[in-house]
Amino acid sequence: MIAILGGLGAAVAWAVSTLCSSCSSRLIDPYSVTAWVMLVGLLITGPVAALHGIPSALDGSPGRWLALAAAGNVAGLLLAISALRIGQVSLVAPLVGTEGAIAAGIAVLAGETLAPAVGATLLVIAVGVSLAAMPVSDPLQIRVAARPKAVLLAVAAGCAFGAGLYATARAGSALPVAWVVLSARVLGTVVLAVPLALAGRLRLTRRSLPLVAASGVCEVLGFFSYTSGARHGIAVAAVLSSQFAALAALGGYLLFRERLARAQLVGVGTVLAGVAVLSALQA
Repeated sequence: MIAILGGLGAAVAWAVSTLCSSCSSRLIDPYSVTAWVMLVGLLITGPVAALHGIPSALDGSPGRWLALAAAGNVAGLLLAISALRIGQVSLVAPLVGTEGAIAAGIAVLAGETLAPAVGATLLVIAVGVSLAAMPVSDPLQIRVAARPKAVLLAVAAGCAFGAGLYATARAGSALPVAWVVLSARVLGTVVLAVPLALAGRLRLTRRSLPLVAASGVCEVLGFFSYTSGARHGIAVAAVLSSQFAALAALGGYLLFRERLARAQLVGVGTVLAGVAVLSALQA
C-alpha cells in the first residue's frame, strides 16, 4: 500500500509541476526555468539533508546510483520543460509519462518479481495513462501538437526520467530520502544555475516567479513521495507516478481549455479502475 500511496502522491505533485512549467517556459527560457526549479528545491532539501549528516554509504554503490539519479532528473526536467515550451501538455505529458513504464521495465530486467495480476494491472494503467493524455482531434491543435522537435524532446525526457527513477529507487533504499532528492538539486545548481548567473543569462520575471517556485516545491514533494513508495516496490511506485500525465491532461482541459477527447475520457476511467484494482491486490 505504501508503494501505491507514494506513486500517487508523486503523480499529483508532478502534474502540478508540469502545468506550472508549461506556463513558465513560455515566459522565460527552459534553461532558466530548470535552474530556478533546482535552486528552489535546493533551499528546501539542503537543510533537511544537513540534519541527517553525510551518509556513510555515500562512497559506495548507493553513491553511484545517486549520481545517476541526479543526472537523469536534471536532464529529464530540462528536456521536458523544453518540450512544454513548444508543444501542448496533452502531447508532452504522455510521452514524458513513459518514465514509469521505463523504470518498471528496468526493475523487472534487474530481477524484481511481480505477481501476474499486478503486472497485468500495471500494464492496463500504463495504457490508460497514454489514452488519457492523447492529443485532441482538432486539426489546428494536431498541427501544433505534432511538432517533431517537441515529440523528440518529450521522448528523450521520458527515457532520462525513467532511468533516473530507477536509480533514485536504488539509491533511496540505502540513503536518506533527503539526500536522494538533494542530489539533483545540487547538480542542477552547479551545472545550470551558477553558469547562467555568471553569464548574466539567468532570467526571472514577476509573472514567472510564482510558477517556478511552485514547480520547485512540487518536484521536491514528488520525489520524496516516490522515493518513499519505491522502497516498497519500484515497479508499482514508478508506474503509478506516471499518472501525472493523465492529471496534467485534465489540468490542461480545466486551465488551458484543451479539449478531452473520447479516448482521453476512456483513459482516465481506465486509470482510476486500475488504481482501485491494484490497491485491492496490494492490500
